[in-house]
Amino acid sequence: MGITKGFLDNRIFSIISDVAESQGTRAFVIGGYVRDCFLGRPSKDIDIVVEGSGIELAEAVGAAVHSNVSVFRNFGTAMLKYKGTEVEFVGARKESYRRDSRKPIVENGTLEDDQKRRDFTINAMAFSLQKEDFGALVDPFGGIRDLAAGIIRTPLDPDTTYSDDPLRMIRAIRFATKLSDGDIRFSIVPESLESIRRNRARLEILSKERIAEELNKMLVCSTPSMGFRLMDETGLLEYILPQLVKLKGTETVDGHGHKENFSHTLEVLDNVAHAETEPNLWLRWAALLHDIGKPATKRYDPETGWTFHGHEVVGARMVPKIFRSLKMPLNEKMKYVEKLVLLHLRPIALVTEEVTDSAVRRLLFDAGDDIDDLMLLCNADVTSKNPKKVERLRRNFETVRRKLAEVEAKDAIRNFKNPITGEYIMELYGIPPCRMIGELKEYVKDAILDGRIGNNFEEADALMRQKAREMGL
Repeated sequence: MGITKGFLDNRIFSIISDVAESQGTRAFVIGGYVRDCFLGRPSKDIDIVVEGSGIELAEAVGAAVHSNVSVFRNFGTAMLKYKGTEVEFVGARKESYRRDSRKPIVENGTLEDDQKRRDFTINAMAFSLQKEDFGALVDPFGGIRDLAAGIIRTPLDPDTTYSDDPLRMIRAIRFATKLSDGDIRFSIVPESLESIRRNRARLEILSKERIAEELNKMLVCSTPSMGFRLMDETGLLEYILPQLVKLKGTETVDGHGHKENFSHTLEVLDNVAHAETEPNLWLRWAALLHDIGKPATKRYDPETGWTFHGHEVVGARMVPKIFRSLKMPLNEKMKYVEKLVLLHLRPIALVTEEVTDSAVRRLLFDAGDDIDDLMLLCNADVTSKNPKKVERLRRNFETVRRKLAEVEAKDAIRNFKNPITGEYIMELYGIPPCRMIGELKEYVKDAILDGRIGNNFEEADALMRQKAREMGL
């Protein structure tokens, strides 16, 4: 494993080297940029650790390259941009922690002190920027060896590392998931996994926002299921998303068992990830939560077997509570996830029946611009071990896709706007806002979606007037 050519050719490194020498300080590239050099992955973020003041070096480098410097004195860091790359400077430091907080007590330190406080050996490697050994690898914990072997390991005793900052437990799993995108599958060393199990209760001191941030990064990995399986194995998932843990296991009555919904959910999540051209975080959240209502709706019927009737409705109601518990946005992103969870059975129901124009119009109306994402989710939801059943459902899905395109081209329902407005009815009949206005609009909408009239003002107006007469207007 060697450094990919060109990673240290960036002129910013020689500029930092010159400025550091003029200040009489030593500077090193550290962390993710170094790791990505050896993995051959492009990186737009550079971390510089300085044996001295990171802020002073950043300000001097900023002056040399004519770049504005953002200074964060509370954290002792500074950042500048150089030709599209973010460069962050920090003084080398050593840290100690109190039991009840993940905020460290910080003191000035050496490069060695700084490397000891890093989360994992593969993130503790550094390149020297000194003239005498420019580009030399400083790797006291064998990070290069662990990187080649696909190993996630802490530089110090894992109990110390994880207890000091419990977020590192989730980060260990996230890095194993993220770095397994390539040819090498990364794994967390057994003693580290055991330490995560022992220290899992320490998650309680973390802010929900930081946990959600790590979950989001995990979800956009190429095979996100790996992270959720590891969180389950180590007991972290029970603290983070207990609703998912309830999907685990199967039950058998009279020889009838049901699908193992936890494994199914993770398979659907991976199916979505593999079908996307670009990661859509919120579609992946919808995949993760699409069956979340199943435990509450599970019933056994001697005639039909196991049922989960209404789990999509129950699941959709659970989405805001889950987002709120993780301090995630309760805006249109949450509403998008809620909508997809609510509608995820609709296309599947269509493929098992005759695909009528009316049913397709209603699906288009309810899904709106999210219809393509909904179809992708529903296609991913086909995980039967019976290949003939999968082939049949996929064939039927293509029928639904064609029908969606035909109906949309003909009726323009996707962004449906009722031709009849409340203002028009009030002006026409000289009435104030009242229940009848809503009833008239709903009657017209249903008539259009059912195909009884076309999606145009003339037919809608005639029908509305006829209904209004029946209502005594």
